[in-house]
Amino acid sequence: MQITETVSEGLRREYRIVVEAKDLDEKLTGRLDEMKPRVHLKGFRPGKAPISFLKKAYGKSLMQDIVNEAATQGKDKAIADNALKPAFPPRVELASELDDVVEGKADLEFTVTVDLMPDFELGDPAKLQIEKLTAEVTDEEVEGAIERLAEQARSYTARPEGEAAQDGDSIVMDFVGSIDGEEFPGGKAENFNLILGSGQLIPGFEDQLIGAKAGESREVKVKFPENYQEPKLAGKDAVFAVKVNEVKSPDTIAIDDELAKRVGLASLGELKERMREQMKTDFARASRVHMKRRILDALDAAHAFPLPPTMVEGEFGAIWRAVEAELQREGKTAEDEGKSEEELKKEYHDIAERRVRLGLVLARIGEQNGIQVNPDEIQRAVAMRARQFPGQEQQVFDYYASSPQAMAEIRAPIFEDKVVDFIAELCEVTERKVDRETLFLDPDEAAARLLKE
Repeated sequence: MQITETVSEGLRREYRIVVEAKDLDEKLTGRLDEMKPRVHLKGFRPGKAPISFLKKAYGKSLMQDIVNEAATQGKDKAIADNALKPAFPPRVELASELDDVVEGKADLEFTVTVDLMPDFELGDPAKLQIEKLTAEVTDEEVEGAIERLAEQARSYTARPEGEAAQDGDSIVMDFVGSIDGEEFPGGKAENFNLILGSGQLIPGFEDQLIGAKAGESREVKVKFPENYQEPKLAGKDAVFAVKVNEVKSPDTIAIDDELAKRVGLASLGELKERMREQMKTDFARASRVHMKRRILDALDAAHAFPLPPTMVEGEFGAIWRAVEAELQREGKTAEDEGKSEEELKKEYHDIAERRVRLGLVLARIGEQNGIQVNPDEIQRAVAMRARQFPGQEQQVFDYYASSPQAMAEIRAPIFEDKVVDFIAELCEVTERKVDRETLFLDPDEAAARLLKE
């Protein structure tokens, strides 16, 4: 076996490996000698068939196995002899005609491409300076949350016969939507409950039902928004034939012990405490989202090193496929996003590089500090996933049990969160008080708002 390095650029190595035909033939002969005593060929006593006959009968299938084994051995030898640390499974490509190799007419020649794990110096997480956004749960916010709860639990009473619907009323209706005289999928419903003024339906729909009475039929004309989620309806004029079945006015909201009892609690005081604790949990979760983003940004800024090309391209490919699917679903192109396709690809390629870089940094931190994901944590995550598919829980469990890749996808975010939490305990964290609205913004939007202050 001859191994020759042909490429040594950055983190990429490539080797040309040649296994001579005579060596392959020797392995084939050895295999046939081993199986000869067990072979029964017509016209020959057991174990007496000549090797030449055995080659004709079994040579091709055995040689295919030998070729595969030789490729694997050559790849492993190239990696071992050069003390390589692959970042990705090496790629093996045949350079000779397989049929000629199997028939013993040509040497086996193939290339092995290896992307190496980068050797980089890890920054000290304890030296990171992180800003943590926090917000206080005020009495006013608790009161507001309870008012919203009371609004959701509000009851409605039927208006007297002949009384017209007003803004804020509840109406029960049947409707059928059509475009150019033809019904469209999803545009039909019976006994649909709508609160007028809630903005539940497309703009203009609810306004045209104010003044309607129970038993009345109306024709509602609307235009679907240009950015409507269903591309086939976006920007189209539609007509809805509406039959109003009931008109009900809202009852007065009472924030008292009875409200608490309606949600399973003993008193209004207990409801307020429960609401405050839930909001604290929600605030803490939102605060952690911002802190995690700041930690990842700081780690990304603190590390610059070459990245394995195959890892980057694999990550970019997954991202770009998702982007293309989203654009297709919305009936858009890259130009609709205000960028050329090349500009959009560059943007997402940068994101892919960031993800790969951070993945390597987090993996190194986790490895150096013995951070692991235990089986119980993975099983809990799988169980949470299974609960999202009622009635199909067992199929979900079976899928993850039989798919190492799917299990790795479950493990990755758990590991990432554990490493981030580890870093958060080491680094210097400064709290910054913000309002509730800012706390619940996307990290990029929150950062932009805070820069303006």
